[in-house]
Amino acid sequence: MAASNSNSLKRRIILLGPPGSGKGTVATRLHQEFGLSHISSGHLLRHEVEKRSAIGQRARLFLENGELVPDRTVLQMMGEWIKSAPVNDGFVLDGFPRTLSQAKPLDQWLAMRNAPMQAVILYDCDLKLILDRITGRWSCPKCGRVYHSYSAPPKVAGLCDDCSIALTQRADDSEAVVRNRFEIYRRHAKPLANYYEQQGKLTVVDAALSPDERFAKTVAALN
Repeated sequence: MAASNSNSLKRRIILLGPPGSGKGTVATRLHQEFGLSHISSGHLLRHEVEKRSAIGQRARLFLENGELVPDRTVLQMMGEWIKSAPVNDGFVLDGFPRTLSQAKPLDQWLAMRNAPMQAVILYDCDLKLILDRITGRWSCPKCGRVYHSYSAPPKVAGLCDDCSIALTQRADDSEAVVRNRFEIYRRHAKPLANYYEQQGKLTVVDAALSPDERFAKTVAALN
């Protein structure tokens, strides 16, 4: 994208989809190319776990087992963020809301700031695609570089190209956990999608598309 377009997409956006559908990749590019803040509830929760905060302690086992963190815990964390969120500069919510009972309070918080959500993109895909993407994902515990067994393998199997130390896999990237996360997502996805469709804000994008195609369709929808 040209730099002259950097101020042309100041939207408040939600990205929906199962784990591994590509939400994070699109959100990162929206941040890089349009300056939108990227807020990942998963990253925020894992940070709370690392800090051993009260929220982190409540969320840890749910995250490790691929279960939904209870609404009360997630809403407490996201409610604090919304209070000072840069609503007029636009932002991308990645992984929040995950349930209808999270979506409704979010709308209420933003209504109080006279800044409603403007667009919701749903990345649609099946379980096989998700399993292929997530269970092959490995990262370096030192530098954080991410690899994939099929699409982006390290030069030496099992070792980071930069640090030459053993790669690790997140506990919630195992096949059993991914299957559980997908089933939980599927249960909540339809009422959440219906909620935003009734508001006229929902666009569905095929998550099986290449990263560039997914991003192009997302930007087209937002424009």
